[in-house]
Amino acid sequence: MPRFSTSRFLRVILTALAGLAVCAGCTVGPNYKRPPAPAARKWRIEKPWREATPKDALPKTAWWTLFHDSDLQRLENELISANQTLKAALAHFEQARASAALQNSSLFPTLQAAPTAANQLYSGNRANGSTTPLSGSVTQSSYLLPFTVSYEVDLFGKVRRTIEAAQASYQANAADLENVRLVLSAELAADYFTLRQLDTEIALLDRTVQALRKGLELVKSRHSGGLASGLDVAQEETLLNTTRTQATLLLQQRKQYEDAIAVLVGKPAPDFHLDPREITGEPPPIDTALPSDLLERRPDISEAEREMAAANAQIGVAKAAYYPSLVLYGQGGWNSMNIANLMSVGSGFWALGAVVSQQILSGGARRAQLQFSEAGYQAAVANYRDSVLNAFREVQDNITGLQVLDSARKSQADAVASAHRQLNIATSRYLWGLVNYLDVVSAQQNLLTNQQQAALIRGRQLVTSVLLVKALGGGWDAAGLDEIHVKAKPIDAITP
Repeated sequence: MPRFSTSRFLRVILTALAGLAVCAGCTVGPNYKRPPAPAARKWRIEKPWREATPKDALPKTAWWTLFHDSDLQRLENELISANQTLKAALAHFEQARASAALQNSSLFPTLQAAPTAANQLYSGNRANGSTTPLSGSVTQSSYLLPFTVSYEVDLFGKVRRTIEAAQASYQANAADLENVRLVLSAELAADYFTLRQLDTEIALLDRTVQALRKGLELVKSRHSGGLASGLDVAQEETLLNTTRTQATLLLQQRKQYEDAIAVLVGKPAPDFHLDPREITGEPPPIDTALPSDLLERRPDISEAEREMAAANAQIGVAKAAYYPSLVLYGQGGWNSMNIANLMSVGSGFWALGAVVSQQILSGGARRAQLQFSEAGYQAAVANYRDSVLNAFREVQDNITGLQVLDSARKSQADAVASAHRQLNIATSRYLWGLVNYLDVVSAQQNLLTNQQQAALIRGRQLVTSVLLVKALGGGWDAAGLDEIHVKAKPIDAITP
């Protein structure tokens, strides 16, 4: 038989390792390319409205400054610093950063040390594999100081795909953090303007109560003089008490919105109060930009897109399981029965080696994992496209809402003016004895109803403006996501 020398064996091993090393630049699995999503060509905007320019009209961060409301700005700043939901989202973002750094550690070898010191008594009656009797029990010491280095060569890109997935998840969490901030700040602004709308309605009811009191005094005076009936007095009293009841019930609604704002700004509801103030601001002009810009402006869309990229990378991780892995290792250290000689030259030992492993049969586990990853990617694509469609719907709904409310506010202003004239005419005719007091009460009710409707429309305009800003992404854009990644640095190789 031919002799198989050690040198020849080493050459075979080295040749095999060299062949595997050539594959180290390979990365299996599909390279990520963002799939197309349905996009509208333009918004449906009715005249005299039009698409505004330039496209960067929204402030990049503090979008609420558009409304020029100092109370709102103060509350938004408190939300940013104290909201607990936002703090939780920030913690999840930091977790994602740490997870990406954890995956980067796979690019470097690991070094382990396991020092051992032992003192052992061996039995004098132990088996020794011969018929020679033992001399008795023996005590023996052992001191071991080993170091083990191991490194898995990324032959087919499993590590690279895992890092790619972790980086995409990190960016998705960054977009999620921005989305949480946008949702919370928009919720606060919507609650705030609804509260101010209620303040306006309550103030309107209070003024109406004062007017009805004067009217009741007039009717009572005329009743005392025989010019009005008790029915007239009862009708005015009924309207007065009904108006008081409405104001009382609105106070309960106001408190609920005030408590909701307290939670958003991180304060206990019993300790939080906002002084009443009627609506004074006007809805700001808001740039809608082009529909295609929405894909880069909405943090929830960017989050869905990054989750799609992470799911795509997981397909490569699953495919890499079909290929062999290569682990290089080295071991060395000192071993001695006498601690005084532990660090001597004669106590040293070392070993170098490589392990190539290939799973041949897995009971279908690898195929199932690949199918799972591919299905996960398809789900991420569907979620992404669904996010895009919902974004277009939200923007268009709020554009339409503002157009309708703008028209409604103008017509409602005319209605309030007409109701004022109706009340003046009815009061004058009543004083001249031409009509009964029911006409005056009806005119008073009509005026109050129209004034309340006008206040409701103003509040809804401001809330809808907030919702449009939110639907447009609040001035955020996805360009900053490119800077959010964790780079592997050489110093990491010696970092614990």
